[in-house]
Amino acid sequence: MSEFVEYLNEMFEHFGPINARRMFGGHGVHHNDLMIVLVADDVLHLKADSDSSIHFDKLRLSPFEFDKNGKKVTMSYFPAPEAIYDNPNEARIWANRAHEAALRSKRQVNKKQVHET
Repeated sequence: MSEFVEYLNEMFEHFGPINARRMFGGHGVHHNDLMIVLVADDVLHLKADSDSSIHFDKLRLSPFEFDKNGKKVTMSYFPAPEAIYDNPNEARIWANRAHEAALRSKRQVNKKQVHET
């Protein structure tokens, strides 16, 4: 595991316990079994949704994108603002936003699955 990923435990200590799992050459960081952070090339991306993306838009941060078979895929993860690296309270605020977005996303998936059955 990279030193950067190990550092995230310290950075998010005011938020709560996290655990990192390797995925697609990076890491997914989970809290209460929900992925709230994507780490790709040692860049931290926080989970967002239509309710929380406004905070990233204000900072002019763009969603994470990657190429898959020649097509650009956009994910609902945005780069973390610089302020969270030096301020544990900012890290907690942004981690809470990411966790809330993950919770809303999970509820939408569960709601959709109920309607499909």
